[in-house]
Amino acid sequence: MALTFRLDPPVTPALRDGLLALWAGVSNAGGAVGFVPPVSVEDVRPELVKHLAAMAEGRMRLLVGFDERGAVAASAFIAFNTHRLMTHWVWLYTVMVDPVHQGKGYGRDLMTAVADAVRGLDGPGGSGRIEAIRLTCRGGTGVDRFYASCGYKEVGRVPGAIRVAEGDDRDDIIMLLPLN
Repeated sequence: MALTFRLDPPVTPALRDGLLALWAGVSNAGGAVGFVPPVSVEDVRPELVKHLAAMAEGRMRLLVGFDERGAVAASAFIAFNTHRLMTHWVWLYTVMVDPVHQGKGYGRDLMTAVADAVRGLDGPGGSGRIEAIRLTCRGGTGVDRFYASCGYKEVGRVPGAIRVAEGDDRDDIIMLLPLN
C-alpha cells in the first residue's frame, strides 16, 4: 500500500506524537538522524520543538507520509535559506521512514514527494522558484548511495566531521539535487 504525502499538515498532538515516535524509532534502528541509539521520545522532543518553531516562523516546511491507517510513516523537513544570495535552494533535514515500513520503496517515494513539493515552492520573500535541494548525510551508513540513486550528486565531503562515538568519526557528505 502506498503512502499518502501531505505538505504542511496541521500540527496536532497526534502528528507531534507520531513524529516523536518516528524520530526515536528511526534513531534506535540505527538511522542517522541526529542521534546515536539508544534514545527516547524525550531525548528527541527538544529537536522536534526547534523544527516546529522554525515551521511556525516560516523558515521550514514539513512533508509527512501517512500509512493506510493515517499514522505517520515517513517525514522530511525542508528548510529555506535566509541568506539573500542563497534563496534559490533549500536544505533537506531529518529524512525518515519508519523501520517497519523500510524495504517497501517508501524512501524513494518520500524523496520523489520532496522533489515534487519543492518544485512548487517559492523562496523566502518571493525570491523566485527553488532550483535545488541540498542535504548532508553521515558517512559509513550507505545512505549516500540511496540518495545518489534518487538523483542526488555528492558535491562535498568533510572527513571526520561527525563524531558518533570516541574513535568513530564519520564523514559529513554534502549532496545536491538540481531541480531543472
